[in-house]
Parts: sequence; structure tokens; C-alpha cells
Amino acid sequence: CCLNMCGAVHCSDIAILGYHRKPPMIDDEFIDDLCELPLAVAACPTGAIRPKKKTVKSEKDGSEKEVKSVEI
Repeated sequence: CCLNMCGAVHCSDIAILGYHRKPPMIDDEFIDDLCELPLAVAACPTGAIRPKKKTVKSEKDGSEKEVKSVEI
């Protein structure tokens, strides 16, 4: 979770709080299918999560495709 409490940590029964010394690495190839990016961007009150588009090379067949991702 984030220390900014934008992930409804205050509503959780159990929460593990921590902070990053370096920004976390983002797997651009899988994040588009993992979560709804507009909600993640809109839920961040500090503006630390921003949308971006990135071209990634597929690990399976080597083809390139443009994916929606985030940057921190």
C-alpha cells in the first residue's frame, strides 16, 4: 500500500505500510490487463501515478505492440 492512504488502507482490517526508496518497477506488458488504469490514475491524490503509452516487444513471438501503462 501507499502511505498516502489513497488505496482505502484506513478501511482495511490488516494493512502493511511501507515506503519505497526507489520507484517500483512496472511490468508494462501485463499492467494493461491487470487493472483499470484510469481508476488508478484518478485515485492518486498526489499525482504520483501518471498514464503513458509504451511500445513493448512480446516475449512469446517477438512482435511489438503499443500498450497503456503508468509511470511513477
